[in-house]
Amino acid sequence: MLKNIAFPSLLALSLSACATAVPPVEVTRFHIDNPARSGTVAIEEMAGNPDVGLEFRTYAAAVDQELQRVGFTRAAEGTKSDYVALVGFRRTFREPNSYGANGKPVSVGVGGAVGSGGYSGLGVGIGINLSGKPKGQVVTQLQVQLRRRADSTTVWEGRAQTEAREGTPASQPGLAAQKLAAALIGGYPGESGRTISVK
Repeated sequence: MLKNIAFPSLLALSLSACATAVPPVEVTRFHIDNPARSGTVAIEEMAGNPDVGLEFRTYAAAVDQELQRVGFTRAAEGTKSDYVALVGFRRTFREPNSYGANGKPVSVGVGGAVGSGGYSGLGVGIGINLSGKPKGQVVTQLQVQLRRRADSTTVWEGRAQTEAREGTPASQPGLAAQKLAAALIGGYPGESGRTISVK
């Protein structure tokens, strides 16, 4: 009986820890007064997007899934869709800045004291960072434009950005793509021209 009570408690704690560890997403959206809320859509790569094959397909799949959640339908193979969703993304790396202005991870301190018996003492303290090379930040950006195929008018577009420490699950393309797409397209169409933070 005790195991049955303890396990859900541990699971809840681990899930809450994961939730707080995932960084927020900064989202900005723009759209016409009454953007489309349904119709068939095809996902295409945005011009100028770095072609990285499998990684692009990860972001395209995440966008496709979120568009279906808000009412759009994936266009059947070989048919012309009502709308085209152009998808672009970028991942950049920001170096850590934990060494300070002098670029050295070592600090030295010297202190002296005179005791009541007239004895003097000198102490030297050296602080060395033993945690290894500090991790940088991976900055991931997603951009989506929804265009009406008939006249190429952009009816909705948005950008989302998040950053996570290098090597963490949140910095991996799969998780980043899902989180960015959900934050950007969730609540579609959203308030035009406003930047929000989505947790």
